Amino acid sequence: MRVLEIKGKTGRSKICVGEKLINLPQYLPETKTVIITNEDVARHYQQDFPPVEVIIVGAGEGFKTLDTAARIYDRLISMEADRSAFLVGIGGGIICDLTGFVASTYLRGVRFGYVPTSLLAQVDASVGGKTGVNFSGYKNMVGVFSQPEFVICDPQTLMSLPPEEHANGFAEIVKHAAIADSGYFEYLEKETGSGIELSLDVLEKIIYESVSIKASIVNRDETEKGERRKLNFGHTFGHAVEKTTGIPHGKAVSIGMVVAAELSAARGMISGKDVDRISNLLSRFNLPTKMEGNKDTVLDALAKDKKREGDHIHFVLLQSIGKAVIEPISLAELEEILK
Repeated sequence: MRVLEIKGKTGRSKICVGEKLINLPQYLPETKTVIITNEDVARHYQQDFPPVEVIIVGAGEGFKTLDTAARIYDRLISMEADRSAFLVGIGGGIICDLTGFVASTYLRGVRFGYVPTSLLAQVDASVGGKTGVNFSGYKNMVGVFSQPEFVICDPQTLMSLPPEEHANGFAEIVKHAAIADSGYFEYLEKETGSGIELSLDVLEKIIYESVSIKASIVNRDETEKGERRKLNFGHTFGHAVEKTTGIPHGKAVSIGMVVAAELSAARGMISGKDVDRISNLLSRFNLPTKMEGNKDTVLDALAKDKKREGDHIHFVLLQSIGKAVIEPISLAELEEILK
């Protein structure tokens, strides 16, 4: 097991890569603990949960809402959970975001931790202190920054997932390498020749390297005022694609990264060969690199992006593979480029 730490204004977060779900009791306080999970995770892993109260919610993006949060508040009240309560989210990114949001707002804030069980959650969604729920069809429109006390990344829990779920995680892995570490990008090109069929040892190394990149950035900019915006590489366009087409998060971000890479090349920042390297690596994990659908609806969604400030959006581009920059791009310029 290897440990990383995020030291933020909203608390310290201990990230344990290679720890086991069955060791969760070692991390829990002696006060009342409540686990929040979904139906799919409960079916596979509830036998490994400690003997505490469990709240099971529906699986899928449609349950990441204020209505679901309200139902959890009701359950916590009925359990007589007070400010000493500790919440644990066991599941993918949706469960982690939802648990963190509920914990940060119930009784003005109770302690919480995560056991992410998807690759996307282990390398990205559970790390960094972002919590939130969707609202009116827009992702994470309501939320707060709040650090979990611990994040247990058990690679063994990934073995029960279908290949498509692994692909969603690899979109974020490629993102981390593209924005921050050219050597890591080369490692992925070399060591993932067979795509998502990886050994546990290689998978654990990849999880650790990705979490290390994200933790380092978050430690320097916890609340996304500057450098942390680089973690949005591919996400600005990707979220708009996700909203308007309904495709999974990782696939939408993959398309968004290729758009951002092509925009970087158009501005003379990277070469066409670099664009091809990014596109080829994403394709290796069965991720799409081209958009299908109505671009006008995507532009409309971009105009409502939460990263918009005035008439421009902070867009993440690449100066080179391994080095990202943040450039303000006007909505008019984006529209011209996309059309």
